[in-house]
Amino acid sequence: MRLTTKGRFAVTAMIDLALRQSNGPVTLAAISQRQQISLSYLEQLFGKLRRHELVESTRGPGGGYTLGRKATEITVADIIVSVDEPLDATQCGGKENCHGEGNRCMTHELWAALNAKMVDFLDSVTLQKLVDEQLAKGLIVENVPMIKRAISTAPVVKPIRVNGPNSVFALGASLAKA
Repeated sequence: MRLTTKGRFAVTAMIDLALRQSNGPVTLAAISQRQQISLSYLEQLFGKLRRHELVESTRGPGGGYTLGRKATEITVADIIVSVDEPLDATQCGGKENCHGEGNRCMTHELWAALNAKMVDFLDSVTLQKLVDEQLAKGLIVENVPMIKRAISTAPVVKPIRVNGPNSVFALGASLAKA
């Protein structure tokens, strides 16, 4: 099995999110900056994670992402599968046609057994376990409070409305009438 950057980045971003969501939604821009992952790549990954209900998005000012379930209920296997990362060490992709239609290679059972072990292992590791490991290593999570919008005491000044022509054609028409 070859775990590509897609799976690695998804797991890393989910750990970052789980570490910081207690202060409110976490922006992808912040994760991108901390983890050195392209923002556009994170947007693609989080679209898939959202479709699999592993994260929830909040729009608008102060918006971002939060976990869709508790960190104890999300496994590494859930994350990797949700971003379309194949967990397969067989040459045939599990179709049992390594050497043509219906012909398996001699090591097919070996790689299929490895697949089962990998899935079992990744399914046994929760996001919470990975978060706890980071905290045990001494990771300091900056305490950045959510942005709160204050109500201004200054009066709202409305713009001056001009009831004049709003285009050259309207100006010409108004001058022709005069």
